[in-house]
Amino acid sequence: MSEATAKKPGGRRMRIDLQTIGPVVALIALVLIGISLSDNFLSYANVTNVLARSAFIGIIAVGMTFVITAGGLDLSVGSMAAFVAGVMILAMNALTERMGVTLPVVLIGIAIALFVGFAAGMINGLLITRAGIEAFIVTLGTMGIYRSLITWLADGGTLSLGYEMGELYRPLYYGGIAGISWPIIVFALVAIIGEIAMRHTAFGRHCAAIGSNEKVARYSSVAVLRVRLITYALLGLLVGLAVVMYVPRLGSASSATGLLWELEAIASVIIGGTLLKGGFGRVWGTVVGVLILSLIGNILNLTDFVSPYLNGAIQGVVIILAVVLQRNTGPAR
Repeated sequence: MSEATAKKPGGRRMRIDLQTIGPVVALIALVLIGISLSDNFLSYANVTNVLARSAFIGIIAVGMTFVITAGGLDLSVGSMAAFVAGVMILAMNALTERMGVTLPVVLIGIAIALFVGFAAGMINGLLITRAGIEAFIVTLGTMGIYRSLITWLADGGTLSLGYEMGELYRPLYYGGIAGISWPIIVFALVAIIGEIAMRHTAFGRHCAAIGSNEKVARYSSVAVLRVRLITYALLGLLVGLAVVMYVPRLGSASSATGLLWELEAIASVIIGGTLLKGGFGRVWGTVVGVLILSLIGNILNLTDFVSPYLNGAIQGVVIILAVVLQRNTGPAR
């Protein structure tokens, strides 16, 4: 059943949407489980660490919400992130030799990451909308291409940012405002803007219309191809933004960077209530989905309840349950 019903005191029945409250209830349950199993769960260091690590996937997942809402899919975001990080590091190392360890090098590196991410997203979008190739095929192909390119650029090893430049860039991950690190702040801003765009702009409504019924959207004068192209370009831009936050953390990139990020981003979107088949998206739900996946891993790491090596298996079970719930409950509005 998609909805449970409960009687109000006056005799009227109140409809409870299980698909809407389900992710929130699951998040609260995980917090309670974490508190009961570990004294360090609610410590400032642990909470900020979970949120900061969630930010990379979260920023990408917000963009993925628009792509899936419009009936698309992108399997290449993890490989794309690794490629963008590699290009960014190579460019910054080259610029350091000419300009020294200076702030303009950092700013140019950020601009390069955003541009490369945007361009990669545009390539995916153009192949899907203009060449008419299925999104699954296009992004599966580019996933392999980007992963191979970063392996080639690193010559099978690791690309590392110069030590002094890494120290200059480091505060972008470890610094912040009032004890809140920059990745958390950026993730929050992206989520707020994404929720507003999804709920209160023509672009968000057009994404839902295209995902719900492309033909009807086309007859309703919605620029289907353009809107779908924008969703992929936006996702690429957000991948670039996530990389900007990620590179100062480790200062390196390799073929293992961003591994399975696409799975976590798509899973977060689905767990949060966005329909996998398109037609309905919920950015705040995606944020809840990101936190659920992060807390599962964090609880496993803090306790001996279940081996941390089973983290992927547990996340997989959660994803399957979320999809089953969607199938049995239908769309939530």
